[in-house]
Amino acid sequence: MHFKTPWGKPFVESYKVVRPEHLNHFGYLFGGFLLKWVDEISWIAASRDYPGCSFVTVTMDKVEFRRGVHQGTVLRFDARESRP
Repeated sequence: MHFKTPWGKPFVESYKVVRPEHLNHFGYLFGGFLLKWVDEISWIAASRDYPGCSFVTVTMDKVEFRRGVHQGTVLRFDARESRP
């Protein structure tokens, strides 16, 4: 979904369900899937804000895994422009 923040900046909201194929050998979400989803949703948001442009992820400033995510969890992702 594509929305606007209260101050008028567009953002994208998306959801993912953690399924058995997303789990590591400890039974938690494999971090690589989370990073993939973040990258995909960021690309969608940028593509909607700047149609016709090409995008490549060069770097992510900081990724911190704070707790494990179990199968069946629904994750919500919000992507919004970070620069004025």
